[in-house]
Amino acid sequence: MKRQIVTSSEFEAFTSSLIELPLNHIWQGYGSAIFLEFGSLRQRLRRDGSVGNPTGEWTLAIEWSWRIEGKRLIWCGSFSDAQRWPRVFTSLLNAKVASVSLMGRLLEIDVMLSNGLHVVSCMTAEGDPQWGLINRCNKSVNSMGVSAGRLIFEEIDT
Repeated sequence: MKRQIVTSSEFEAFTSSLIELPLNHIWQGYGSAIFLEFGSLRQRLRRDGSVGNPTGEWTLAIEWSWRIEGKRLIWCGSFSDAQRWPRVFTSLLNAKVASVSLMGRLLEIDVMLSNGLHVVSCMTAEGDPQWGLINRCNKSVNSMGVSAGRLIFEEIDT
């Protein structure tokens, strides 16, 4: 595994092939963790052999502290009533990625979709923002996230 600190311009280059891909699946992990799967989906088997959620060409994983923003208000977030989430998640499906950007001193991620909604990480506890963006388009799996306040690129041999 290769790990290195990268710049925001390298982040823009990394995310350029994510633009225009549709959000085809969204699922909840443990607690308030969410996973957004973009592009073509592939079935995934769990370690016990059972079928898990599919993975996309790209995945945005936000461990906690996230929100979905509309034009003038927050539609829901990790601290909202979880019964509200499925309806909002459904409104995200099939929208295409319009832009991906970093915001703030501590590098939160903002994914704007073609329907005008934004999926935004917004860490509220000590430590780093808890998001990762994974690209499975090549023979290797590449990801970006934040560690020690810096943008980190990882290449994972598959």
